[in-house]
Amino acid sequence: MTTPLPGHPVRGSATGRPVMALLDLLGRRWTLRILWELRDGAKPTFRELQQRCDGVSSSVLATRLRELGEADLVGHTEGYSLTEQGTSLFKTLIQLDAWANDWRPRQPS
Repeated sequence: MTTPLPGHPVRGSATGRPVMALLDLLGRRWTLRILWELRDGAKPTFRELQQRCDGVSSSVLATRLRELGEADLVGHTEGYSLTEQGTSLFKTLIQLDAWANDWRPRQPS
């Protein structure tokens, strides 16, 4: 599976619209958790990040980190951390989290 990037076909979009590429990437298993665990700027090692993510398999973690790196959301220098774009995305996700906390779906009748 290739990294979803703007301008390239992704799940749900043959044109690769940027928002569709982002949603494809964020919808992959463990992606949001990895971003969440990198929010504090601590720069964990691979093993530390794996532990923070409740034991995600090393192969899945490696794949997600590669994808996030190719998307310029996560960097790796003396540990893993959010890039400038990753930090900007995380700030947007926090706003989405705030909205979700106030979300009140209509109850079935």
